[in-house]
Amino acid sequence: MAAQEGFQPVKSAGRTLEVLEALAATPDRRSLGELTRVLQIPKSSLHGILRTMMHRGWVETDPTGTRFGLGVRALQVGAAYLAADNAVSLLDGVLDALAGQFGETVHLGRLDGPHVVYLAKRESVHPLRLYSAIGRHLPAHATALGKALLAEHPDDVVDQLLSWPLRRMTRRTITDPATLHAALAEVRAQGWAVDREENAEGIVCLAMAMPLRRPAADAISLSVPATRIDAAGEARMVEALRAAADQMAAARGLISR
Repeated sequence: MAAQEGFQPVKSAGRTLEVLEALAATPDRRSLGELTRVLQIPKSSLHGILRTMMHRGWVETDPTGTRFGLGVRALQVGAAYLAADNAVSLLDGVLDALAGQFGETVHLGRLDGPHVVYLAKRESVHPLRLYSAIGRHLPAHATALGKALLAEHPDDVVDQLLSWPLRRMTRRTITDPATLHAALAEVRAQGWAVDREENAEGIVCLAMAMPLRRPAADAISLSVPATRIDAAGEARMVEALRAAADQMAAARGLISR
C-alpha cells in the first residue's frame, strides 16, 4: 500500500508488527535480548508486547520460556490469505502438472517490494533438491521468479522497488544496475527468466510470469540442480511454462481485480 501524505502510524501497532516480522525472518526462536537489539525497542516495552501476543496465540516460547517464536495464530492468518487468493487456487493445477511432468521443484512466487515470496510449491521427487518453504522471502534480483516479475515493470520502477546496494547471494548474483537492466531487457524479449546459480550454488531456475493481471503479479518457476539439466531440458521446461502462461492468459477474466 502506498504511503499516504501526512500519515502517522500508531506506534504500538507498528511495534507489534515489527515483532511479528522479526520472528518470521528466521526459523530459530529468538531471545528477549536479541529481539531488543534487532528492533531497538526497550526491553520492558518489548516484554509487554510479547506477553500480550503470547496470550492471543501469536507468539510461543520454548520450554524454558526464554526464547520466542511465531504461534499458531500466525499460521491461521497465513493460511487464510492463501485460501482467499483466487490466483493461488487457479494456479494449483498448473503447479501439479509441471511437477508431474518434470519431477522437479516447482514454485509459485509473488513480488513483494524488493523480494519475491513463495506462495506455493511442489517438491522434487529426487533426493537432491532445492530447500525452500512457503512464505520464504528472497531478493527478487537474484531469482528467476523475481526477475520474471521485475521485467513486468520499466527500469525506473525496478530501481524504486529494489533495495540498493543489491545483496550478493552467490558469486554469480547480479549486483550491478546496468547488468541487471540488461538481464531484464532479455527477459522481456524472450518472455522467460533464468538464474544460473545466482540465488543458490548448484541450482538453476527457469521462471515465467503468469499473465493473470497486468502487470503480472505472480510467476512460476522450475528449480533444478545444475548437474541434472542441459539445453534440451531447459527448452522443454520453457515450452511447458509458456503453455501454462497461455492457459492463464485465457483464464484472466476469472481473477478479481
